[in-house]
Amino acid sequence: MSITTRVFKTSRIVQPIHYRGLATALPPSSEASTSTSRRFQKLDDGLTFNDFLSGDIPPDQERVVLGKTNQPRLPAFLKHPIATGASYSGIKKDLRGLGLHTVCEEAKCPNIGECWGGGKGNATATIMLMGDQCTRGCRFCSVKTSRAPPPLDIHEPEHTAEAISRWGLGYIVLTSVDRDDLLDGGAAHIASTISKIKQKAPSILVEALTPDFANKGVEAIHTVASSGLDVFAHNVETVERCTPFVRDRRAGFQQSLKVLQEAKIGARKAGREILTKSSIMLGVGEEEHEVIETLKRLRDSDVDVVTFGQYMRPTKRHMKVDRYVLPEEFARWKEVAEGMGFLYVASGPLVRSSYKAGEFFIENVLKKRRAASAQKAAEQLTSSQDSAATARL
Repeated sequence: MSITTRVFKTSRIVQPIHYRGLATALPPSSEASTSTSRRFQKLDDGLTFNDFLSGDIPPDQERVVLGKTNQPRLPAFLKHPIATGASYSGIKKDLRGLGLHTVCEEAKCPNIGECWGGGKGNATATIMLMGDQCTRGCRFCSVKTSRAPPPLDIHEPEHTAEAISRWGLGYIVLTSVDRDDLLDGGAAHIASTISKIKQKAPSILVEALTPDFANKGVEAIHTVASSGLDVFAHNVETVERCTPFVRDRRAGFQQSLKVLQEAKIGARKAGREILTKSSIMLGVGEEEHEVIETLKRLRDSDVDVVTFGQYMRPTKRHMKVDRYVLPEEFARWKEVAEGMGFLYVASGPLVRSSYKAGEFFIENVLKKRRAASAQKAAEQLTSSQDSAATARL
């Protein structure tokens, strides 16, 4: 071994630099040679480039998945085209001109193009009352949250009725944010909106998807239920076990059942007949037996209509999707619920609580019930008149 020393002179210091050289090279280790040879070895996994292009997975092999693997990939049947069209633009213009909000936009509903693009008389939009800021913070919902939302717009009931009268619809859905800051949770505001809609368009059918009015008393529920609406909707959203992880902690499963029960009681006290409706999201971690138990408890609460839909994560700040449910499973849940005696069941990956197909069905049911009630009343009136005439003779 030899050592060579070079010295560089500067104005201040002299710094030696040492180079070390070996007279003989070390023999390559077996580990190093093995590592080098492996680098150039072809992976013998039975897959070729064509296998990844064809879309077919070879038997007993798994395809490589790129990207984040802790989140299920969005299936093709959940993808929707971007909303466009004259009807869509017209509804959006009406809403902006009157300062109204819709849950279709706030909750990023995938069906907005289908519902808003139906043409005059067929298009539907779910108007969200009491502003666009909610006092709750549910983990699945993209509506903005605020501890102290702005005061209610006193003109909103009139503006809502005006917008609906322009569209010439037969069925309209109203929903609202939760307003725990209000004494009655906004019940009087919702009831006023329904009353004004009925004044402008007496034949229109109104569905109201309401908050749970927690700690507001049953009077708040009865106020909405007796306001003239036709369908009282309130969503349990998920099974009881998952409720604390999916919804705001102030939203209780039992409280939601109570809302649905009290809605029927309040309507009967006012001499009205209404339908009650609820919705369940799948894909948040629920078990099959829990879904069945939830359906049983909804029927015990005299709920008439239930819908099933796939939870879809609105943003990365919201809870993750546990799994994407196949259309075949949604079809099975429809059969199960119908077998339990629900009047109507809408079940599918893109079904939401405010779902156009379900609304058309309910509209037909209610119109038939109205016709039957009118016929019965006419028969009773004719019978009483005949009895009076016979008595005079």
